[in-house]
Amino acid sequence: MNTPAVQPKVASTRDLPGLEFSRSADGLPVARVGDLVVAMVSGRDGQHFLASAWRVSRPLSELKRDDFYSHHGAVADQTEFRARMIEQAEHVRDLRALARQTVRMNCSTPWGPSQGATVYAEGIVSHTTAGHGGIKLSDERNVKIHPMLHCAGGWYEEDAAWAAVALAYPNLFTGYERKCADRTVRDSWPEAWEAIFGRPLAPGESHEKDRRAFEREQASDWIVISALRSDQHVGMTEVIATIGGVRATDVEERRHLVPSDEYEVGQFGFVIDTARHPTYDGPSSFVGWQARVTSP
Repeated sequence: MNTPAVQPKVASTRDLPGLEFSRSADGLPVARVGDLVVAMVSGRDGQHFLASAWRVSRPLSELKRDDFYSHHGAVADQTEFRARMIEQAEHVRDLRALARQTVRMNCSTPWGPSQGATVYAEGIVSHTTAGHGGIKLSDERNVKIHPMLHCAGGWYEEDAAWAAVALAYPNLFTGYERKCADRTVRDSWPEAWEAIFGRPLAPGESHEKDRRAFEREQASDWIVISALRSDQHVGMTEVIATIGGVRATDVEERRHLVPSDEYEVGQFGFVIDTARHPTYDGPSSFVGWQARVTSP
């Protein structure tokens, strides 16, 4: 998350005493947020990613790339790196203020026996298991969940459904968690979000709504379902496409050659331009390729 250099002390971080910015011994932008230290590491093609380490007590200026091991996704530049670290520090500060309690509870969950529990408030408990987890609401708490997001048993799994709890009880979640919950509901249940907030989501505001629009608009187009660099045609990518990008055993599949420098999948798939990407019936780079229907 290439612009101005990260500065160790600025006014915007004065209310975040656990946050520190610096440069590592080998020149990486680094930050400390409580027990977590994070570096912005350069990757391929001018990209950057976040790498972290836990409970490293040495000064940031003494650290090197080898001190960081966990990967936390892409980051665009130092401006975004700084913003991400400030957001993380705010999250840590808000968590302390919420004073959630970690306890042990002998109970079953939809994902197996509870191995740890965090009490957010009476009737709101987050459980972890060996493989998954989620939030359990009491019957009294569960009635406040919006009907379009409601789970009858009161269990809200941790990948997406938990966001319904954060929307219903925002005072029990950090600002960062509330932002993630809002994004999760918009991306997964756009109709529910629109009903709750009373406005339609515009293009670009919901992954799921945008996906449905793409599928409606491209329903009659050939969309790539598989692709690889052609061994027979230098600079070309051989693709398999179906109408609407449908993946099924009973649909027609066609092969096309697309210039590799043009082949960018995009958010929902690559649409074949039949005027520029003619069907291809020559030798294939796909192992075991057999067209179900001979292309015209």
